[in-house]
Amino acid sequence: MTDPIADLLTRIRNALASEKRWVDVPSSQMKKRIIYILKEESYIEDFIFVKDGNKETIRIFLKYDYQGKPVIDGIIRISKPGCRVYVDSNQIPRVLDGLGVAILSTSKGVISNKTANNLKVGGEHICNVW
Repeated sequence: MTDPIADLLTRIRNALASEKRWVDVPSSQMKKRIIYILKEESYIEDFIFVKDGNKETIRIFLKYDYQGKPVIDGIIRISKPGCRVYVDSNQIPRVLDGLGVAILSTSKGVISNKTANNLKVGGEHICNVW
């Protein structure tokens, strides 16, 4: 697999399109942090770690509104392995005028754009969620 983060985002997107209650993805430290941010920003219900032998997967419980529409309207990858996108501390992106969230990989760890703004740090722009 060339881009595990894009695989994570695609699995979430596909599961939302087929109205699944949860989706399983292979685990890594970066994915754990991204999923934690999605939970923190209330884009997913919850997540658990499922251990199967010596490999670990993350089960992500997806969130829908009262009409059955997914809470995540769009989720796109910005920085790719072939073309990395970096932002300065004064160029931190706002997604849909603050309604969405941008996820950044910084020297302080993987954080949301709101936290990066408070800490005044820039880094690699991983993805946008709205």
